[in-house]
Amino acid sequence: MTDLNNVAPALAAALANRGYKSLTPVQAAVLNDAPPEADLLVSAQTGSGKTVAFGLALAPTILGDAERLGPAGAPIALAIAPTRELALQVKDELSWLYADANAQTVSCVGGMDPRTERRNLERGAHIVVGTPGRLRDHIERGALDLSELRAVVMDEADEMLDMGFREDLEFILDAAPATRRTLMFSATVPKPIADLARRFQKDAVRLSTVSAHEQHGDIDYVAHPVAPNERENAIINVLRQHEAEKAILFCSTREAVKRLTSRLANRGFSIVSLSGELSQEQRSAALTAMKNGSARVCVATDVAARGIDLPNLDLVIHADLPTGKAALLHRSGRTGRAGRKGTCVLMVPYPRRRAAERTLQFAGVKVTWAPAPTADDIRAKDRERLLADPSLTAEMEEEEELAIARELLEKYDAERIAAAFVKLRQSRLPAPEDVSEASEDNIRGRGPGEQGGRSAEIRGKFEDGVWFRLSLGHKHRADPRWLLPMICRAGHVTKKEVGAIKIFQNETRFEIEGAHGERYAEVIRRDGSGEENVTITVLDARGGKVPPPPFEDRGGGRGGFGGGPRGGARPRRDAYEGGSEDRIERPRSNDRGFDRGAPRGDFSARGPAKGPKRRRFGDDEPAPNHPAFEPLDMKALARDGGGDTVRSERPARPRKDERPARRDWNADKAPEGREGAKPGKPDGKKPFKAKADGPKKKGPNKKNKPTRSERKATKASF
Repeated sequence: MTDLNNVAPALAAALANRGYKSLTPVQAAVLNDAPPEADLLVSAQTGSGKTVAFGLALAPTILGDAERLGPAGAPIALAIAPTRELALQVKDELSWLYADANAQTVSCVGGMDPRTERRNLERGAHIVVGTPGRLRDHIERGALDLSELRAVVMDEADEMLDMGFREDLEFILDAAPATRRTLMFSATVPKPIADLARRFQKDAVRLSTVSAHEQHGDIDYVAHPVAPNERENAIINVLRQHEAEKAILFCSTREAVKRLTSRLANRGFSIVSLSGELSQEQRSAALTAMKNGSARVCVATDVAARGIDLPNLDLVIHADLPTGKAALLHRSGRTGRAGRKGTCVLMVPYPRRRAAERTLQFAGVKVTWAPAPTADDIRAKDRERLLADPSLTAEMEEEEELAIARELLEKYDAERIAAAFVKLRQSRLPAPEDVSEASEDNIRGRGPGEQGGRSAEIRGKFEDGVWFRLSLGHKHRADPRWLLPMICRAGHVTKKEVGAIKIFQNETRFEIEGAHGERYAEVIRRDGSGEENVTITVLDARGGKVPPPPFEDRGGGRGGFGGGPRGGARPRRDAYEGGSEDRIERPRSNDRGFDRGAPRGDFSARGPAKGPKRRRFGDDEPAPNHPAFEPLDMKALARDGGGDTVRSERPARPRKDERPARRDWNADKAPEGREGAKPGKPDGKKPFKAKADGPKKKGPNKKNKPTRSERKATKASF
């Protein structure tokens, strides 16, 4: 650690007033390990004081040798943050840090009134703090003048790129003067941040206080494997067990935030929520409630995972598992800040055990696996807290309190007073929830019979497996890739406890290891499958015997039970009615009732009649497929002289040279007085067409027919 001798006098006084006696490693690094006017690329773990660090780094640029700043005009420093809450927090930190230097600080964040922000900018400001979108809007409208800018700070730069602010950042940096300083602060420095630094920084000094192999020393990680349907009950018990002064719960979606907030509020917790669908006023009110102590629990999405500093936050709960290493570290970094110890708890459903282990391994975090606290554990913890309550050992100095205590002892005995005290205390606490005790296999993340990470059982070869039926099959596009997670979620088992899975046309049969089969069946009967319009029922098949396939999937042909997973054609009904002697042979027939390949008039090859069909002729006329109906050979009758039944043949068409010349209709209607005019073409002009008397009658298609221009106008109007 370093003392405050190297800090500017105005800033040193502000730090002393806030109780700073020494600087954190990142704050000392920006003062001692880099030139005063150099560009910086700094990475440090969450909660290490990065906001104060870049405030100290800005001092040589905006203060120089002066102790106080002059009148405010165009801004000389710009700080960019990814979220509204973080921007407002940075503004508050810089305000008290530069208060003695007479600095005017203005915020420009989304969700606030832009007219008020423009008026504040017109009055003048030394430091502007904002989000990328709102800052760009003010620059485009001419309200924010960057001509006098000396330094630009990007806080949580990697998060801004992840949130899609790259275009806005490039616009702001291009609008700033080329002679400015560019400072980038982030918990991690991925490749996109390095590329951005190479483009907009000049010979940047790389500072890092993050150890790639050591986790945050002030945070203890604990993972609780729980059944998926008991996750919320386990969260309630975790909150009751720790009784933290302040706690924050992270969910993956806004709907999950609303559901968990409602559940915890109904159980009596003083709670607020924080998500992107809330207005800025609601989000600010939630943070204010957490800071002043009127709320003790905050349920939030990842919008609160970056940079939010809540004092005395001792507990972080991952209600939904983080999506990766960065999300895990930034969520967990809300606790264990500024040297204060904190606890991070991960709620891990049984089917997500492997995913949680991979995330923890990538993040380099060592975690303690333990079962979720049960109701008995909470009651024992409450008893321990009650016996160690400081109010029992504190001295009563108020005479009025002593008088009331003596009056109670005169009226009631000590045992009744103690019982009333215990009851009053317990009534103010939310009741614990019942949580199923996790087995040793669930805690260690291994299946039954697994030793040293190697399974002693072979998948699908359970000796006492229990078979179940799932109401999804091939016609529902069933696939083992999503059936297996559904089966595990429904009965709170892992994939190592699931044996063979056989998919038929309308259903699926799967096997559960015998030690877990009874429990699986009990959970299914109590809670159902957990999916809409999906049912799971137990089949009476033990000892590893495979139950018979459903009726529609039996029989030979392609697939079928024993012939493939998809099943064959539906068997003939007579194949299962009686023995081979009673079986009726029914040859296949085509749609006309005749056997394939048989002559059309040969009725001896037909099978037995299938019953009378609907008569479409008169009462005396047989149906076309009736045996009395025989097709007639018309050509044979005509050749033999069939009388009236034979049609007269059409005369042969004459050849082209024998046809008469085509008549020229215009020759008879040529106008009189035109001699020498050729028939059909008088005076060598177009053929003459005689007009009928009276006006020409238009056909139905030409009546009120729109013109081409009208058609185009109509089409364009659409």
